[in-house]
Amino acid sequence: MSGHNKWSSIKHRKAAQDAKRGAAFNKVIRELVVAAKEGGADPATNFALASAIERAKSANMPKDTMEKAIKRGAGESGGEDYQRISYEGRGPGGTAFIIETLTDNKNRTVAEVRHIFAKAGGQLGETGSAAWLFDRKGLVVIKEGPLTEDALMEACLEAGADDFKIDGEVAEIYSTVEDLQAVQQWFRDSGKYKIDRVEPAMIPKDPVEITEVAAAKKLLRMLDALDEQDDVQNVFSNWSMSDELVEEAAG
Repeated sequence: MSGHNKWSSIKHRKAAQDAKRGAAFNKVIRELVVAAKEGGADPATNFALASAIERAKSANMPKDTMEKAIKRGAGESGGEDYQRISYEGRGPGGTAFIIETLTDNKNRTVAEVRHIFAKAGGQLGETGSAAWLFDRKGLVVIKEGPLTEDALMEACLEAGADDFKIDGEVAEIYSTVEDLQAVQQWFRDSGKYKIDRVEPAMIPKDPVEITEVAAAKKLLRMLDALDEQDDVQNVFSNWSMSDELVEEAAG
């Protein structure tokens, strides 16, 4: 996750962000639609929907756009038939990937994801080929607030979180998946922190360090391609590299 956040920081400084923002909106809209379809339109009783709303707010999505997506999912104005499908594989430098998608055409999605892996010199694998390299945990990403070691240690103890990591301008708070909702609620109610996103996440057990520029460039191009693929919702990987190498590879 740490490398992913470094890459996200660079992407925000790149050009053509209007197009990127539109793609991000489309992904969040799908999350809202599916969450409302699966658990109803009330975020008070639907944690997946509450998390999707959190992500929509972080993306500065207009309120009426959110409400329309939720109504579509709840069946008030029609709804799409999306499936949740995950893919696993290997990327540049021996890295492992888990790709979570929401798709209305699984044949199209698997073909496009396979192409992205192959273009980067990687390979799409079988189910279970990469999952064993990750732990499934609850993740709360904080983008504003007192992000010091002492403050976050105290906050995690009070919130019931298991661990945290400061990564540049954000902090990642880890918990069990079962405790995620309570941890999220504590940070929201504290009035001290601004939440960027909340989700069950696949956290790598042992990060793979990328040290060569060529592998770094392939990896970042692959991440960019996955980010631009409409069906891809979440990308989890065990890559890690220095800030300097990320900057150099990003050009």
